[in-house]
Amino acid sequence: MGAAALGGAAGAVGARALRGAGCPVLRAGWGHRLWAPSGGSAAAGVSSGSGALSPFDRRLKRKQKNWAALRAEPAECEYLRREVGGRIADRVFDIPRTFPLALDLGSGRGYIAQHLTKETVGKLIQVDIAENALKNAVESEIPTVSVVADEECLPFKEDTFDLVVSSLSLHWVNDLPRAFREIHRVLKPDGVFIGAMFGGDTLYELRCSLQLAELEREGGFSPHVSPFTAVSDLGHLLSRAGFNTLTVDTDEIQVNYPGLFEVMEDLQGMGESNCSWNRKPLLHRETMLAAAAIYREMYGNSDGSVPATFQIYYMIGWKFHESQARPAQRGSATVSFGDLAKIDGLLSRGKK
Repeated sequence: MGAAALGGAAGAVGARALRGAGCPVLRAGWGHRLWAPSGGSAAAGVSSGSGALSPFDRRLKRKQKNWAALRAEPAECEYLRREVGGRIADRVFDIPRTFPLALDLGSGRGYIAQHLTKETVGKLIQVDIAENALKNAVESEIPTVSVVADEECLPFKEDTFDLVVSSLSLHWVNDLPRAFREIHRVLKPDGVFIGAMFGGDTLYELRCSLQLAELEREGGFSPHVSPFTAVSDLGHLLSRAGFNTLTVDTDEIQVNYPGLFEVMEDLQGMGESNCSWNRKPLLHRETMLAAAAIYREMYGNSDGSVPATFQIYYMIGWKFHESQARPAQRGSATVSFGDLAKIDGLLSRGKK
């Protein structure tokens, strides 16, 4: 999906009046979980050991997503979900087959489903921890069923689905290897998993601005970056979960905003506020104003807007089946690599 599609996504956001000049403008780029500033207080009664074992407060994340889904115009802030959902659907269309039963893991309001067609997917099960997001799902031409469940413990039998998709949800999972194993478990043999999650360079401009402002105003900074998986580890995690014929690639989307506060407002509207156990519950007003000034000074565009970069990891993995192509056995080759160097000579001799 190219710049034209991104322009359409930006147009969908254009009706929203943000503080300051202009509205978010999306720009595609080539490149490679989601970081977001603190939004809400930390949960009480949680030991430091619990925070170490489970980096994210899943109950808080559920509240954040439910709140975002009940906003008067939830679609205003979900331009990234629409865009990445379309890119996931494009990858589904690249596979020349029909999927009778599919699962959308962490579906939110269904921004993958709206891009799919009934010729490709017969029926789609949408799973999310936020019931309000499922209740307010966008329309789709394919039949859908909503299930409230956690990505780490799926309430389905083994070998159930022909296809599993997931868009911008798995970066908040506490146990990513377990989530991958669950996806592999519910897939049928020769089933395929197609997913997308935020990468480590996401919102680096906001992260650096807040850290510098905290150092200047408060003499130190608290962690604003959630523990995310590196792209180099994704293939290994998928392989350990049992997937084969893996594909992992990266992309980058840049969105222009009027300023830092509009970035944070839209992150909250996406349900992407920070839910780490070790998040800082409050940033002082002076620190926020300093961060906004640093953001504009270091990264500002010539038109007065500021960019926010979202790095996306895409992954595709298949569950094993006897019909799938497999590498030949060691020693079964009939031609040596050393003989390949002689091809040019043989071809030139044949032309003479």
